[in-house]
Amino acid sequence: MDATLQDAIEATIDIDATAESVWGLVSEPGWFINGGAITTHRIETDGAFSTVCDAIYGKFEFETVTLDAPRYAAFRSLGGHEWDDPVPNTLVEFWIEPTHSGAVRLRVMESGFAAFDAEAHRHAISANTRGWEAEMLAAQRYLGGK
Repeated sequence: MDATLQDAIEATIDIDATAESVWGLVSEPGWFINGGAITTHRIETDGAFSTVCDAIYGKFEFETVTLDAPRYAAFRSLGGHEWDDPVPNTLVEFWIEPTHSGAVRLRVMESGFAAFDAEAHRHAISANTRGWEAEMLAAQRYLGGK
């Protein structure tokens, strides 16, 4: 691991929904594999391991690390099969927190990027930063955001 490389990406968004409805989305492995709009996936599960099948992007493997309803979910991304997935073995964590306005704050952190070589790191940080911005907005729209 290179301590000089950025290890994590974080994003936060407020969603006008209940913690339970946000939990219903973020507790599904790979819900964020889409083109910026929430889609239905076929998910094959074997214990803590899931293969998420997306009609456009292919198959991705995840390990469910922790599910603490309706506050926290963590998954380890084990990579994709159909194309050269540059982000194997990152940890994707979601926190669901109430806000003073009655909305719910959804926070995501994906970590493990410092272990990548320089070229893969540069690509993954750029692509996944843009990706999380789009996926958080998709979650907000899907769940009745502002």
